[in-house]
Formats: sequence, structure tokens, C-alpha cells
Amino acid sequence: MKRVRKFKGKSLFEFPSNYTVIDIETNGLYSGVNEIIEVSALKYRGEVLCERFSTLVKPTGPITPFITSLTGITDDMVEDAPDINRVMREFYEFVGNDILIGHNVNFDVDFLYDNLWIHNGLALENSFVDTLRLARKALPYLSNHKQTTVATHFGIPTDGAHRAARDCEICNACYLELKKLLCA
Repeated sequence: MKRVRKFKGKSLFEFPSNYTVIDIETNGLYSGVNEIIEVSALKYRGEVLCERFSTLVKPTGPITPFITSLTGITDDMVEDAPDINRVMREFYEFVGNDILIGHNVNFDVDFLYDNLWIHNGLALENSFVDTLRLARKALPYLSNHKQTTVATHFGIPTDGAHRAARDCEICNACYLELKKLLCA
């Protein structure tokens, strides 16, 4: 059954200069079943990085070996991390009413929306731009449109991928390249 997110922002096909790039790492693919284990947000003004928010999140259960092998995040790393209630409140305050940008951002927005609603009674109403959607439009000939594939196409280093803050940096670099292509 599809979850209703009544106050969820809109997906935009726009190129703002002021925005916040977001990324999360989770211990699975399903919001409401799996948990967020890392949240990062990088705030840009005039396409220049001006503020960072990044934290691990203490899950209620163990991190699977697959997720640890993908992200490098271990149970020991999140043992003393803040809980999801605190992280969601701080994230919400950090992003304010910014347009959010991310790669396959609907996934991140849904997890963040659900966790804000469940743990803090707040709705994530921010509209968002998906670099996956932009990449499909600008680069239809790529074999796939994973963030690392798009980054490699543009010559953007992908070392450290699958950690939230680094994925935000890679996403922003891809966004700027896609903006050049699609706004030319």
C-alpha cells in the first residue's frame, strides 16, 4: 500500500542558485521498515557552499553486513550517535524552506518526510530537484544514470561515495555540470 505524504513538496525541473543538497544512508530500502543511519545536507548560496550539516544516526537495530560493506558504517560508529528524533529536528531547522537537491532524491525525501512526521510531528514540505531526472534528460546515451556513472562521465572523482556528505559533494558537482548542459 502506497504511503500518503499529504504535505510533501513538489518535484521541480529548475536550476536554482540557492539550495541545499541532501543525502542519507539507510540500513535498507523501505521507509517505515528500515532506518536512517546517516544524514548530510550542504547549503549553497550562489552555488557556493556556505554551511554543512552531517551526522550519523543511532539505529534501534544492528547494521547489516551488506550496508557496512557498501557504506563503511559500522555498529561501533553509530553507538554514540544521536537518535533519530534529535537528528530530524536539527535537519529540519538546517534546511529551512530551501529547495532540496539530490540524486534519486525522492528516496531520501520520503525517508526524511516519514521520519520527521513520525518522530517530530513535522512535515517536510520543501520542493526538490532530482539530478537523476536531469541526467536522464541531458545524458540519455549513458548505460545507466547512477550518480557514480554520471560523475565519471563528467570527470568528477567518486572516491568516498556511499557516505552521505561525500555523496552530497558529488551530487552538487553533477548538478552544476547538468545545469550547464541543460541551460545552454
